[in-house]
Amino acid sequence: MILGERMLRILYVAYPLLPISEHSAGGAEQMLLALEREMHARGHHTTVAACATSQVAGNLFATGDPTEAADQFERCSQEQTLALLDWLGSGAVSRFDLIHDMSGGFWQHADGLPLPVMATLHLPPSLYKHANFSVVPECVSFNCVSRSQVSEFHDLPRVLGVAPNGIDVNRFPRETTPQENRQYLLWLGRICEEKGAHTALDVAHALNAKVVIAGTIYPFIYHQKYFAREVLPRLRRAGSQGKYIGQPSFAEKVDLLRNARALLITSEVNETSSVVAMEAAACGTPVIALRRGALPEVVADGVTGVLVNDAEEMMAALPRVGNIQPENCRRYAQQHYSAQRMADAYEDLYRIALKTEVPVGSASSA
Repeated sequence: MILGERMLRILYVAYPLLPISEHSAGGAEQMLLALEREMHARGHHTTVAACATSQVAGNLFATGDPTEAADQFERCSQEQTLALLDWLGSGAVSRFDLIHDMSGGFWQHADGLPLPVMATLHLPPSLYKHANFSVVPECVSFNCVSRSQVSEFHDLPRVLGVAPNGIDVNRFPRETTPQENRQYLLWLGRICEEKGAHTALDVAHALNAKVVIAGTIYPFIYHQKYFAREVLPRLRRAGSQGKYIGQPSFAEKVDLLRNARALLITSEVNETSSVVAMEAAACGTPVIALRRGALPEVVADGVTGVLVNDAEEMMAALPRVGNIQPENCRRYAQQHYSAQRMADAYEDLYRIALKTEVPVGSASSA
């Protein structure tokens, strides 16, 4: 698709310390991957600033090596941000029409850049602990990924609109295994306190159900302590009924989703979206999700899953997933979660961002 009768030159900025690939655990990384692939397929010229070993459709500007040592994260993040700024300052900035920041923090260093910077906010406000939203560079605008997230950022200046996340639905084939032959509950995602993997284990234990916990423990000390304190003892309690799969590959993730009885989403914060709920629907697998944040926007109650208010309701909802029809899940995913729909929304936001004159060298107070 042509945007304003011309193709765009877009620089995507990823979280600097983890590679972007189909094996990425985070929803923001998965969303960036799907969007960049779709924009590249449409003919836009795409470059991704991300750490080495990232796999992208367009060009890669490698900002440094992946980092797994928690005590090096802050230093390496600063170094890789400076590497990107140095590259842009050396003349590379003239190669782009727009910078789309998915890193969560690059926009804070964008003061003085002579082109629009649009930052996608992937998290609720409470999780942007190191972001200073009181001073926003004039070249920066924002977008949210759900209506509920916009309502939480109601005081933020220059929010251009909402672009819901999407996935490449065709990469998630629908499973035809009957529900009665599916044996386990699945929890899949980043293993950290706010995602609530321990609640999924408690629900499965109360139901005497098999459960698989699959995901990545990021190299943050508090993530590792959470796993040791809350998840590992519950896995031991589950015995043969519980299984942990660390850092599943894309193929493993698809297989887990296609054969699960239900996907449990047990987040303890207001989720701004849920890529894994979209992936489950594409596979024809129902979701049981806590009614938090944007989950009512993503999970179609009675069509792709069941929304509940607490763990007790989650237990009671399990028999209801047998009424969820896999073909309806798949159809809903195709209609509402596609990467094409997401890319259409971002092309509209890019139009708005490019119409905004970019003052150089000043910042505005929120």
